Amino acid sequence: MNTKTIDFSKFSSIRIGPVARVALIENDIVPEGHLIIGAANNVLISPTPPPLMILSKEYDFIRLEDDGLHVGAATPGGRVVSFCKKNDIAHFEYLSKLPGTLGGMLKMNAGLKEYEIFNHLIALRTQSGWKQKSELEYGYRKTSINEVVFEALFEAERGYSSERYEMFNQMRSNQPHDPSAGSCFKNPPNDYAGRLIEAVGLKGVRRGAMAFSDVHANFLVNTGGGTYEDALYLIHEAQTRVKRDFEIDLHCEVVIINQKN
Repeated sequence: MNTKTIDFSKFSSIRIGPVARVALIENDIVPEGHLIIGAANNVLISPTPPPLMILSKEYDFIRLEDDGLHVGAATPGGRVVSFCKKNDIAHFEYLSKLPGTLGGMLKMNAGLKEYEIFNHLIALRTQSGWKQKSELEYGYRKTSINEVVFEALFEAERGYSSERYEMFNQMRSNQPHDPSAGSCFKNPPNDYAGRLIEAVGLKGVRRGAMAFSDVHANFLVNTGGGTYEDALYLIHEAQTRVKRDFEIDLHCEVVIINQKN
């Protein structure tokens, strides 16, 4: 089994985490007892994580075939958008504003508003073989995927739209530039996590070098040297205050990785 040393304080988008040896998934062989982390764009990793694994570069590919668009699970969203622009393929313009690789996007059904990765999915290739979309449960920022995904097959309709691409750019223009793991919490039904965090007085509030951004309250940002403990404190504080004041449970969109995983 090949491994790779990763410094998660530099590799993860929130710039928090230890230096760890990570197993590489190669030739469809998945090491037992390991947790997959993808590109570490929506994760908060503790100083003592469980054994981790990551897809090797063999799963970074895009192919346009007769049955549709095949994309490897280690392929970055930006590369998919560039390919679709070059080949005039519609419905993937929003991926330019979603960080990370395809596998993580599929696991959480990532998207922007009504534009979600599952919308034009046909099937997935996993450890147990191909699965049709109809075999999977999925909804807002969640799926029933519970195994490693190697690649996905999508509809390949013509009609790349520069207008849609610009619209998605504008939709994300209000996001902070400090390191973060993206949206900290899922939006509750008929409400917004950012509004609730601001309403309970946590917008801009700091704990050490971690803060709920004063640009967008639902972004937990690292202003430089932030720690796992301080990030976890702010997450729990937001959940406690919102539950107290609004009787609403805030559910993390950020995946917290520790020995309990």
